[in-house]
Amino acid sequence: MIKIGITGSIASGKTTVANMLSKRKYPLFNADKAVRQIYKNNIFKNKVYKKFKLRNKKNIKNEIKKIISTNKRSLKDLEKIIHPLVRKEIRNFSQKNKRKKLLIFEIPLLIESKLMKNYNKIIFVNSKKHLRLKRYLKKGNSKRIFNLLNKRQLPPVKKIKFCDYVINNNGSLKLLKKNIKNIIL
Repeated sequence: MIKIGITGSIASGKTTVANMLSKRKYPLFNADKAVRQIYKNNIFKNKVYKKFKLRNKKNIKNEIKKIISTNKRSLKDLEKIIHPLVRKEIRNFSQKNKRKKLLIFEIPLLIESKLMKNYNKIIFVNSKKHLRLKRYLKKGNSKRIFNLLNKRQLPPVKKIKFCDYVINNNGSLKLLKKNIKNIIL
């Protein structure tokens, strides 16, 4: 089985690239989707509720966003709870699809989490910061959270050193598809 890791900065277009590569033909693991599922898990909710002394269990994600936007240390605390759960989901996904020829993993913090050795090839999706911010804001998110999360990631120059391919996503979808075709899996 060949494992392809896709990473990049926040709002760089990783999901779009992953979907184009997968073409619904290869199983695709999306770490962001896994995190959304984790937020629905009662065990996770209880851990976060206690750790951050939340008042409301109903909208934990919004409560956490408020906390991390004012207290940078809290983001690291949150990651200590979430990352082991995401890694468990990655292992489950790999096990479930062990007979497949190729698996694609979209993991924003692949390099920061030092998971490079787990993948045969790593693709970095690169995009200019102003375009990424525009995409992030278009989804209804805040500039403050964008800057916080962006600073939490390694700069693209450092991440690219660990990657086999770089796909630039600064133009149209048509150009992005062309850039993806140049990758040999």
